[in-house]
Amino acid sequence: MEIAVLPLQNTTLFPETVVPLAVGRERSTRAVESSLATEEKLLACLTTKTENVTGDDAGYDDLYRIGTIVNIKRMMRNEGIMQLIVQGMDRFEIVEWTGEQPFLKARIEILPELRRVDDEEIEALKRNIQGMIQEALALLPQVPPEIRVAVTSQEDPVQLAYFLASVLDLGTETEQKMLESSTVDGLLTLTHAALAREVEIMQIRSKIATEAQTEMDKSQRDYVLRQQMKAIQKELGEDEESGEGAEAAQLRERLEQADLPDDVRKEAERELKRMEQLPQAAPDYHVIRTYLEYVLELPWRKASEEKLDLNEAQRILDEDHYGLEDIKERILESLAVVKLRPDSKSPIILFVGPPGVGKTSLGRSIARSLGREFERLSLGGMRDEAELRGHRRTYIGAMPGRIIQALRRVGVNNPVMMLDEIDKLGNDFRGDPASALLEILDPAQNNTFRDNYLDLPFDLSKVFFIATANQLGPIPMPLRDRMEIIQLAGYSDREKLNIAKQYLVPRQISENGLTEDQLEITDAALNLVTSRYTREAGVRQLERTIGNLARKVALKVAKGLSEKVTISADEIKGYLGPPRVFPEEARKELPPGVATGMAWTEMGGEVLFIETTLLPGGGGLTLTGQLGDVMKESAQAARSYLWSHAAEFGIDPQMIKENGIHIHVPAGSIPKDGPSAGVTMATAMASLYTGRKVRSDTSMTGEITLSGLVFPVGGIKEKVLAAHRAGIRRIIIPDRNEADTEEIPSDVRKELEIIPVVWISDVLKAALEPDGPAERKIIIDPADGRAEGSSDRLVAGDR
Repeated sequence: MEIAVLPLQNTTLFPETVVPLAVGRERSTRAVESSLATEEKLLACLTTKTENVTGDDAGYDDLYRIGTIVNIKRMMRNEGIMQLIVQGMDRFEIVEWTGEQPFLKARIEILPELRRVDDEEIEALKRNIQGMIQEALALLPQVPPEIRVAVTSQEDPVQLAYFLASVLDLGTETEQKMLESSTVDGLLTLTHAALAREVEIMQIRSKIATEAQTEMDKSQRDYVLRQQMKAIQKELGEDEESGEGAEAAQLRERLEQADLPDDVRKEAERELKRMEQLPQAAPDYHVIRTYLEYVLELPWRKASEEKLDLNEAQRILDEDHYGLEDIKERILESLAVVKLRPDSKSPIILFVGPPGVGKTSLGRSIARSLGREFERLSLGGMRDEAELRGHRRTYIGAMPGRIIQALRRVGVNNPVMMLDEIDKLGNDFRGDPASALLEILDPAQNNTFRDNYLDLPFDLSKVFFIATANQLGPIPMPLRDRMEIIQLAGYSDREKLNIAKQYLVPRQISENGLTEDQLEITDAALNLVTSRYTREAGVRQLERTIGNLARKVALKVAKGLSEKVTISADEIKGYLGPPRVFPEEARKELPPGVATGMAWTEMGGEVLFIETTLLPGGGGLTLTGQLGDVMKESAQAARSYLWSHAAEFGIDPQMIKENGIHIHVPAGSIPKDGPSAGVTMATAMASLYTGRKVRSDTSMTGEITLSGLVFPVGGIKEKVLAAHRAGIRRIIIPDRNEADTEEIPSDVRKELEIIPVVWISDVLKAALEPDGPAERKIIIDPADGRAEGSSDRLVAGDR
């Protein structure tokens, strides 16, 4: 038969059910009117497959093929909307679509009644469904009586299933499956599963409602008891507005509003109950109040929102710091990881370098790049472990540690926290602060950091820790292992000039009330200040000296000077007095027995002259210049090596045997230690024994062994920069330190001749001036080590 089709959205109709429908769309209205024009008033109802398809838009493919024929029992119009009461008749299936306009029409086939496959299974499913219906009715006391009667009195399992599907909101897909089921067994199975899910949801809702009611009842009970307690306190005269009642009420209100972890809230409520039971005069009352205030003010879950843009971070780092390209790149790499994995542990960075090279300001730049708060803790001289971990509340005046106090100040749990001067930590009978830092700086442990005062786990894994140090040596190895070490070397003179021009001079002009139209310092003057008035690897003294110049000009301007002041190199002495620093410079000529070495200090690199002299008739080795044990041993090793290889270097062994030797290292008032002066001592002694001078344009560094090998040393960049400042242009370094020369600024590196060496004989060949006629050039055959033009193999000293 051919019949008008009415698409339904989110609704499935079943046979033998009476359902109200509202029809307002144009095409659907025409379909209803067509049905009402017939005697039977029949209409085929089909459900749309998706929710976003309306009746007017529905096409053939948007509708299920099985639906229900309904009979229109009543129709009313209300403001253009048809209000229908329809009754389901039979199930049908679309055979062929016959038209889409002015409304959907199709030829349909009435589906047969549902088959019964297993009567026993049907009976069992029916009883289970009826049992669940009783359970659902018990959970829903507001169900109308007529529905209760209709459900409980229904004997036909098919009609029971259809009725339940029409009453309950089981979802379009489930309801359509029930309508399409061809057997009673399958229909009841679907109904049983859907009804079981609905009953479970009802049980959960009932449980939630019961718990909420119980909690409400408890709150009401607590309120009544508090009101009674207030009345009792009023009778006792303890109900002053500023008394414990008001304080406890304020703390409870803050506690209810605070966003705290469950374990923290539980502990805070327990302490607050103790406080409410104590009189204000009790000693523990104020201890608990202070404790609760700390708990409520800590940022347990409050974090600053990150706006990490690597290009902006690059701009900020370049804006704040000149040079340091490798350092900036490593910082950006760490920030890139934070951006790609926001849930990753924050890195822990250790900046190591001389004073004034920008370690602290790099930390501030990182905080700006991340958009986080910045907090700095100075650890210099800290000896008490409790300053980091806090004191237990049993002590009078107990306070949390400085880590927790810092988090309370910044108000977020993900700041950039700088631990300044970590190498200056001390320890005594009160504990070792460095050991406390082992947990604080370990990403695998600090997510449950327990301060002794709070005794609650606080998550420090979101904190971006940055530590600074001048030396690595004093930092314990376990603590050093937890941090990524980034070395910051000193600046070259050219870098200091650019830093002064771009940062220091403008800042000091501004801080001293001047403008750029009132003061100018020439490049030559800045170079003179760098070399003759400051002695440092960083730029802190340089900025202080520039500030001194600016203040002297500010005095003139304050007295009425209106002209611009330009300070040249010739005028520096008039402003700052005579030069205060006389750095070591390369000597034009070195006598035999004197060699130029290089040393590293906290202030950067320095040139070191090692002087030796023979002691006729004396014996042994005399060392002066406040040398440490390691440096003394290097001198002994150098003398022993030259003595055992005297013939190879043209040294008379009798000279070494019959004469003592004195080694002196200026400046005598400064303690010195380390193995890196070994090659310099060996070269100075070889020069003394052979009478050959050491080249005055050459400096060297490296550790020696008794077998003649030259081992690598540290601080190559600082040492080479110091030698370059002193006018040295030839540098001898261990072969394995050659890679370290890549850190040297390119403008300095291209002015130097760097000679990598493996053996002490290579050092002597490069450092000592030739004695007598020029030697014939020796070319080594790589195949067998023989020298061309010679039938003898090279001796060990010539390797």
